[in-house]
Amino acid sequence: MSNPMLEEIKRSEVPWQRLTTAYGRGSELPLLMDQGNFEEIANLIEHQSTLWQVTPWVLLFMLRDLKTKQPEDVMPEEINCYLCVTDALSGRDVEEWEPVAQMTSLLNDEFLWPEDEEEDELLWEDEEPPGYAEHPFTSYYYYSYQLLRDAVPVFENVQAHNQNIAEVVSELLKQIKEIG
Repeated sequence: MSNPMLEEIKRSEVPWQRLTTAYGRGSELPLLMDQGNFEEIANLIEHQSTLWQVTPWVLLFMLRDLKTKQPEDVMPEEINCYLCVTDALSGRDVEEWEPVAQMTSLLNDEFLWPEDEEEDELLWEDEEPPGYAEHPFTSYYYYSYQLLRDAVPVFENVQAHNQNIAEVVSELLKQIKEIG
């Protein structure tokens, strides 16, 4: 899924405040990623086997950061964050789904929540809140899987060079392969 647009997009270009998490808006996610607060990130990007609007974007930036780390610097909490996503993807025919044409299309205004959070509760009561019609919703799963699948060589490198977390990385790799 190597896409130059994805490689160039900056975290500051993602409208986090207009993307939803399991518990509201994604405004705090850039700071949580900066802090390496993987447990809290996991709670926001996956809940009860559901992925959210923020999930592929968080994965994009976490995986981009992972590529730059030394394998011995990778913490088990980070791998567990990826595992919560693979758990949600497990048993789904992600490869069979027709996603929106580009992951960046998920940032089109039609899929984003309004700037003002005042009416969020009412929007959740709609049959299809912004970004949760079937096409964009399944795209969150599709692109999350694609990002994880493309990161397999990075995970294999971590597994080979960080014996402290080799077992949990092995489980992650197994789950990624079973999904695809």
